Amino acid sequence: MANAKSGMAVDDECKLKFLELKSKRNHRFIVYKIEEKMQQVMVEKIGNPNETYEDFTNSLPENECRYAVYDYDFTTNDNCQKSKIFFIAWSPDTSRVRSKMLYASSKDRFKRELDGIQVELQATDPSEMTFDIIKGRVN
Repeated sequence: MANAKSGMAVDDECKLKFLELKSKRNHRFIVYKIEEKMQQVMVEKIGNPNETYEDFTNSLPENECRYAVYDYDFTTNDNCQKSKIFFIAWSPDTSRVRSKMLYASSKDRFKRELDGIQVELQATDPSEMTFDIIKGRVN
């Protein structure tokens, strides 16, 4: 189990599931939660490959912070199939201040545990992570 600077441990399953998403492509997204009592980042939800971006955004709680990765498939202007892995730090304005601080202070260290993230997005409101924003970040 890796240890973050903030004292936050990272459950091994977090890295294992990310590697499966990255190399085997058998997950569309992963939502991670900090278990405050255990001081550990845990996998909360895994989306199967046929789930949509809407399914992903619906998996994020309205009033609580989360980390998430999303595997976005797209076709380039040259008609090539590509994929980019997004890291999304979800920190809604309505979440607790302590929670926002905990997620902010642990983010960089946690992100380093997930080798292969290509795009990072910080969102405090659903309008900051619409599908159009995701599409616009791949170029």
